[in-house]
Amino acid sequence: MVSTGNECKWRKITSKRIALKSSEAKRILEEFEQKFPVFTADHHNKHILEEVEVENGKLFLLDSKSFAVSTASGLFPSLLNEDVLKALSSITVDMGAIPHVCNGADVMRPGIRTINGKFDSGAVLVVKDIKFGKSIGICVAEVSSETMQEMKKGKAARNVHYVGDVFWKAMKPE
Repeated sequence: MVSTGNECKWRKITSKRIALKSSEAKRILEEFEQKFPVFTADHHNKHILEEVEVENGKLFLLDSKSFAVSTASGLFPSLLNEDVLKALSSITVDMGAIPHVCNGADVMRPGIRTINGKFDSGAVLVVKDIKFGKSIGICVAEVSSETMQEMKKGKAARNVHYVGDVFWKAMKPE
């Protein structure tokens, strides 16, 4: 799709974009809104929710913008969904952890430099790099923020979406 303005030309997956029926779109938006209350869809406007199938999951586009990813683990915000990401708790990792996270590795406690926010085990977190503060991953906390603070080693969070994964490649403009 070639568009004008702020929209972008999507990679070669364009032919696999499927506009969802309004009932299916409503179900997905409500599920996302329930899981991430900071997101509220304007139910008075008609939104176009599209689905792009990728290896082991789906990428959802809301009005042609990357919105969410769906994996076997559930529905998560995409790394380009800044409105939701800024409301989530986060962990900041050191420079040594960045290449591992961006290759799909889980987040280990020694690589974490800061823990922002209070959360329980199972919470969705944003992984940020220490140098620029950019979002490089979405993960699920293995332990609470309090336990994570006390840990010296071990897995702190399970990586579900990261810079360079199949979702990222599908949503980044050429």
